Amino acid sequence: MDVEGPAQLLHETAEHHGSFDAVAPPHDWWDWYDMRARETGSPPDDASAAARRYMAEAKHVVVSPA
Repeated sequence: MDVEGPAQLLHETAEHHGSFDAVAPPHDWWDWYDMRARETGSPPDDASAAARRYMAEAKHVVVSPA
């Protein structure tokens, strides 16, 4: 079982979600889909943008761009 790849993606996802979580209204952290997007080949910035869109559209958690 390869754990290094998923571990790196979890770490990267945590870094990207941390800045979102710091300013977002309450939400469940597992709804953040950055890791899934990265697993399917999206670059980090695209994955974060997709996660923000998902959170806004599906969960109504909106954070203004910095």
